[in-house]
Amino acid sequence: MGIIQKLQVNRAQDLTYSESFLQNEDLLPVPEEKRTWGYWNFIAFWIADSFNINTWMIVSSMVQLGLSWWQAWICVWIGYTVVAPFIVANARPGAIFHVPFPVVARTSFGVWGSLWCVFNRGAMACIWYGVQASIGGSCVLVMLRAMWPSVNNIPNSMPASSGTNTRDFMCFFLFWLISLPAIWFPIHKIRHLFTVKAVVVPIAGITFFIWCIVKAHGVGPIIHQPASLHGSDLGWGMVSSIMSCISNMATLVTNAPDFASRARHPSAAGLPQLISVPLGFSIVSFFGVIVSSSSQAIYGEAIWSPIDLLGKFLDGEPSHATRFGVWFISASFIIAQLGTNISANSISAGCDLTALFPRFINIRRGGYVAAIVGLCMLPWNLLKSSNSFTSYLSAYSVFLSSIAGVMITDYYIIHKGHYNVKDLYHAQRDGWYYYTYGVNFRAYAAYIAGILINVVGFAGATGRSVPLSATRIYEMSFFTGFGVSALIYWSLNFLFPVCSAGECTRFEEVDISSGAASAFQPRASEEFDKKSVASAGVRSVRSNA
Repeated sequence: MGIIQKLQVNRAQDLTYSESFLQNEDLLPVPEEKRTWGYWNFIAFWIADSFNINTWMIVSSMVQLGLSWWQAWICVWIGYTVVAPFIVANARPGAIFHVPFPVVARTSFGVWGSLWCVFNRGAMACIWYGVQASIGGSCVLVMLRAMWPSVNNIPNSMPASSGTNTRDFMCFFLFWLISLPAIWFPIHKIRHLFTVKAVVVPIAGITFFIWCIVKAHGVGPIIHQPASLHGSDLGWGMVSSIMSCISNMATLVTNAPDFASRARHPSAAGLPQLISVPLGFSIVSFFGVIVSSSSQAIYGEAIWSPIDLLGKFLDGEPSHATRFGVWFISASFIIAQLGTNISANSISAGCDLTALFPRFINIRRGGYVAAIVGLCMLPWNLLKSSNSFTSYLSAYSVFLSSIAGVMITDYYIIHKGHYNVKDLYHAQRDGWYYYTYGVNFRAYAAYIAGILINVVGFAGATGRSVPLSATRIYEMSFFTGFGVSALIYWSLNFLFPVCSAGECTRFEEVDISSGAASAFQPRASEEFDKKSVASAGVRSVRSNA
């Protein structure tokens, strides 16, 4: 019994059995002293998140599909401009009431029903942690080659069944190892990592951009390459490319409240994200296409991966200046991958696993669990079977868009901004979010409907013969999943209204728990923005926990 108590995280000691599964310190509303994310922190976060290898290469698939470079770049602008309002919309309850995604999900799916959504997001975060760490390992390899070229010739002592070799595994493990200290920092302090990344990595990206143009004596032939698609094929090619950008952000749309819960005031999680998301990702993708075009002029073939291109620079007998340049850029990409892995995967997994096992796991421990899973899953094998892995990830965005459709509809249309914060942390039958035995069947019916409309199209994506209309629906899977789930959820709430919705006659972002609604009535917008709605809610929940 003593060992079990030592393994438990900090939480109130007088909780009931059911309450012990619903709350710990990291699940309760964030106290004021930990709301440290301001305007520039959110801007730095998205600048940092956009500078990663996946974003650098996002235009490559569009050009290979048959688009010209400028058509592909327009798709990137449109995709990330469209997805930014979804991020802001789902972040809003986190910014107002200062609760993370697992708790926000309880408002629509129920205190127990939300666990499936949380599990989905947490499992994918663990898988993606390993995948991003494997990509980070390739950055480490290039950096080490720039310092010690003999690293490239390390003899292999690992069996073929491992799927890797001694050199690559060593580099993967080094990246995995240097990531561990970053997981230790709580969310309200990790913002400093994103600030550093937002300064260092863009400098490296611009340096790489200029270096390649100078080395190629121009921007290369891809810039002058026309589109090979025309007519309706071109139109649907652009639609598919736009949707790929949106689907890439499905995870961050869903768990947007995790970071917004640390906002100093709600507006910090609003306009800064609307601007920095499309701007950051579009600039990085522009660097990627110009650098790749330059690589075709240098080597006779387009090298879309920046790490592969840096490795090419080290082939033969590179000068000391070249080796230093490659070292600096590859080291910056290591920071880029580290920041992306922490923001998109480690923290997300930590928040989700905290909700699944609140007695024993907090955000920090959850991050380390994700790191262990990412190591044990042998992620390099997933990257080798890239076609099936990509198809799986595309299908996963459908699951997340259906969740987001339900959450956003519930907040803005069904409950109209009203929260009962105290009811988020108990499973009593009279609670707002108990619904039917802790599960909201309306949310699950909508969630399943949002998935089902894309099932046939997904079968087509895996190589089976399906009608063209099903393929077109699946190509717009984020919107079809989001739209259908939102419409079905609204319809079911109209036909079978929940009791709590009767108290929400107009849109008003208030916490009504303990009769506190009157204390949180919006005043003038500027004054209201200075203090979150949940300020007193933190104290009331904690004092009564």
